[in-house]
This record gives sequence, C-alpha cells and structure tokens, in this order.
Amino acid sequence: MKSEKAVELVQDTLNPLLSKLEARTADVGVIGLGYVGLPLAILYGRKGFRVTGFDIDPDKIEKLERGESYIHHIGGGAISGMMREKRFAPTADFARLREMDAIVICVPTPLDAHREPDLTYIRNTAESISAHLRRGQLVVLESTTYPGTTEEEVLPILEKSGLRCPVAPYAAKGETVEASGSLQPDFFLAFSPEREDPGSKQYESHQIPKVIGGVNGPSALAGQALYKQAFDRTILVSTSRVAEMAKLLENIYRCVNIALVNELKLLCLKMGIDIWEVIEAAKTKPFGFTAFYPGPGLGGHCIPIDPFYLTWKAREFGSPTRFIELAGEINSAMPEHMVTAVAQALNEHHVCVRGSKILILGVAYKSDVDDVRESPGLRIIELLQQNGARLDYHDPYVPRLHKMRHGDLKLSSIKLTAQSLAEYDAVLIVTAHSNLDYSFIVRHARLVIDSRNATHDVTEHRDKIVKC
Repeated sequence: MKSEKAVELVQDTLNPLLSKLEARTADVGVIGLGYVGLPLAILYGRKGFRVTGFDIDPDKIEKLERGESYIHHIGGGAISGMMREKRFAPTADFARLREMDAIVICVPTPLDAHREPDLTYIRNTAESISAHLRRGQLVVLESTTYPGTTEEEVLPILEKSGLRCPVAPYAAKGETVEASGSLQPDFFLAFSPEREDPGSKQYESHQIPKVIGGVNGPSALAGQALYKQAFDRTILVSTSRVAEMAKLLENIYRCVNIALVNELKLLCLKMGIDIWEVIEAAKTKPFGFTAFYPGPGLGGHCIPIDPFYLTWKAREFGSPTRFIELAGEINSAMPEHMVTAVAQALNEHHVCVRGSKILILGVAYKSDVDDVRESPGLRIIELLQQNGARLDYHDPYVPRLHKMRHGDLKLSSIKLTAQSLAEYDAVLIVTAHSNLDYSFIVRHARLVIDSRNATHDVTEHRDKIVKC
C-alpha cells in the first residue's frame, strides 16, 4: 500500500506537467540566449509553445525586443514573427521563472585561468531558479559539463528552495514510473546535452537526436515529454551522469582525432608530404576510417574545453587521463606552431616578423559562422602582436572584435580589395569561409600562408602559397 501511495503522489505531480507538455500548452523558459539557447527558444516557439527567453545581457534583450538577431545564421524574421504571435518574450526579469512549467539552462561553462571548470554561470543560474522554484516544474541543464554536475552542483542549490528531488537511477525501459516511499519529487531535474552545430546545413536542430538523463525516473519521463514535442527522436539513458559523459565522449572523440591529424601534419611537413592528400586517399576506404582535418587550433565552446572538464573530474577518482590530456596539449599548441610557420615563411621572403604587416583571414572558430568563442585566430593574433607584427583581419561574418572574457583586441574587419591585399607582407588563412575568393586573394597577395587547405583549387600563382 505504501508503494502504491508513493506512485500516486508522484503521478499527482508528474501527470499535470506531462499533459501540458503533450498539449503544448506548457510555458517553456530558456536561460541563456546564445548560440544554443536562442535556436532552442525559436524551435519551441515554432512548435506552438509559449517561450520566455532569459538573459543577463541587456543588449541581447533589447535587440530581441526589436525583433533583431545577433547571430548570423538566425534571421530576425523568425524572432519578430514569434513575437507578433506572442510565442516568444525575451526578458532579464528572473522572477518570471516561477511562471514557467519547464526551464532549460543554456549558459556558458568556460575554463578558468588554470584550465579548470568554471561553473559560475551554472551556479548563479541555479540560484536564480531556486529563488522562484515551485512544485511540479521541470529543470533541464543543457550546458556541457563534467559527469555529476547536475546531481552535485545544480540539485543542492535547487533544493535550497525547500522542495526535493531525490536521486535514483532510472532503467529507461518503457514508460513506467518507478517510485518508492522515498522517491516523491516535488520538481523534476534532468540533463540533456546540447548538440547544436552552428552554421551546419546538413541537419536541422530538430533532426539531431536528443539524449536525456534524469536524476530519477519521473524526471527522465518529464524531460522526454519536453523534448519529444520538438525533436524527431529522444533517447533516455539511466542517469544524468550518463548523459553528461555521453556529451564529453562525443567531443573528446573529435578532439583526440583532430590532435592525431595535427600531429601527423607536423610530421608530414618535415617529410615533404601533403597531409591533405594523405587524408583524401585514406578516406576512400569504405570502412574503419573517418576523416578528420588539421588546422591552426581548436575553437568553439565545446572541443577545446570539454576534455579539460573530464580530466579535472578524473583526478577526484585518482584516474589519470593521459591520452585525453595529450590530445588537449597538441591542439592547444597549434597556434604557436602557426606563428613559427609564419616566421619561417616570412624569413624565406627576407622579411622579419617584427615590423611585418600581416592580414589574418577569418577569426571565427569555424567556416561560415560569426562565433569567435575560443577561436585559435584570436590567440594567433595575440602571439604575432607579441612578436612585433602589425595585424589586421578580414572576416565577412565578424565585423568587429568586441571585448571578451580574456581580453580586448580592438580590431575591426578591413575591406578585402586588390590594393589592400598587396599592402601586407603575408596573408594567413585561419578560417576557410566559403564565400571568399581564394583565387583573387592569391593573385593580389604577396604571400599566402594556408592552414586550412583553402587554396587547393587555386591554379595560378601557386608559388605564393605556403601550406602549414
């Protein structure tokens, strides 16, 4: 009888939320309106939900209220249309969290100066939610982090509200709620890793399967009910820790393989072998090989950072992750390699780095986006400036470099003309945007240093090109 009563209590809290989510009458709050949160808010708005977007940046809120977008691949029309239909409202008033039925956290998880996890944004956000938490709400963390964050960091802060959400593994078999006398959650808590790929034209957000791990069975079901309304496929895993680790595995897999080809690139340069031709040959094998490509370093919020989150957590268990740490070291050292390559190329043209004038092509961390988070281009600019070079950049997606957490370069994108190209001792290709005319660039530049194989189709003036 006690078990039956517990199940009944759980269902009294869970079923109203499930009904609202399935009917799409639930109010959804998204905290953090950046490259992950804003697309998510738009997706739920398009699915018919009322969405409230929360952010501490007043400039973002003001732009969104005007129906404007600050992310290149998201058009302002999508935002203004939803606001006209009263399906999206941006705000900096976190007291409105109490009105939400589901709250999704999409805030940054950077590294600090010692390359250790900085959970300040997550903790502050959890405190804001806790102050307004009510019974029956679902809270989901999407920010990439180490295994255990949802249970060890977010849950205790939320429970300061006086409400409880007991931790219990969920078998993820079928759609039954496992409950006992001790499992009667007042609210629901889950982790679902973001898998956004800014600028990608291959997959729409809703086409990317959504992994969900609850801190208990009811939370897993609530999380699945939220995401299956917007995503084509949802995958339940047994715990929030499994979901957190799955995200790290995805990105560490890429980090390690990129480190491998970066290391091979350095060897191939010494051996006089074109690593790009090697990769093209290897990927003709129809099994057992996935192509990864070298570059000037890793960028974006995930791949340069996630390995360090796991290696930091691994120390708690006395388990060294030497393989992962080595991959991180190789990739982190690539900007320094680029500076050395620039110096060597300039020397061959009888130009010293100090006093030289260098143009950086591309400061976004990947092609065809306006995202500069952790971009290797920023580090390369800093290193070259420290060596006495005079730097400019051109990036069609980044008109100016704003002040960021780690400094302020105070640079704006220059116009790319035949005359401007000819003024530089070297043009360094850091990001291979697809809308740049590389034949034009090579034709008018004195020297082109290519870290992305962007000039592979250029047939004229190849003597000006140095691959690195």
